Amino acid sequence: MTKLILSALAACLTGSVWAQSDISLSRQDGAYAQDSRTTVVRSGSGLCWHTGSWTTPAAVAGCDGPLTPPVSSPEKPAVVIPAAAVTAPVVAASAPAPKRCDFSITLQNDESFDFNQYVLKTGARQRIDKDVIGKIAQCAQLDIIIVTGHTDLIGNQQYNQKLSEKRADAVASYLTSRGVKTTIDTMGMGKTQQIKACDEHLPAKQLQACLAPNRRVVIEVKGLQK
Repeated sequence: MTKLILSALAACLTGSVWAQSDISLSRQDGAYAQDSRTTVVRSGSGLCWHTGSWTTPAAVAGCDGPLTPPVSSPEKPAVVIPAAAVTAPVVAASAPAPKRCDFSITLQNDESFDFNQYVLKTGARQRIDKDVIGKIAQCAQLDIIIVTGHTDLIGNQQYNQKLSEKRADAVASYLTSRGVKTTIDTMGMGKTQQIKACDEHLPAKQLQACLAPNRRVVIEVKGLQK
């Protein structure tokens, strides 16, 4: 009965099959409706006819998969858009990133603090006026100023922690007295970040002089340029 149905189906569809590119199989495999030449019977829109015994492993290229040459979808024909109608999306030019007014200075050498002191020296005040206040004038906006105090390694950590904080506070107070109104954060690092090592067996005065670069304050400014 199945063979009769397939033969009748092939006979009915023969008139529309010949105008299409043929898909021939080497033998009658039962998965597709085939005519006497073992050519797969196809509908007028190019679709191959499955039989009741068709399974996925039996799929044939051209029927179930890409057709050669490609056959337009019978349900949704391809729409060709004229090249003139295709316009590139307009991408808005991004504004250039604002330039930063960030900088950092370190009070050290002849500007550094005397041993066990947190009073600003004349050299330190002059350096702040020139390299901090002077540069701040070139900034359109200040975000924050961070002042970090340091000590040398003589003495215990708890004492040096307090001393480093007082040194940072002394610099912050001077900046405020010079008209700086932005937020100033201060912190102390104690003796945890030594930048110069000295022979600890030196006489006290020589050791204190050698360790002077460690008694410093770092001033960091964050902002935007004009």
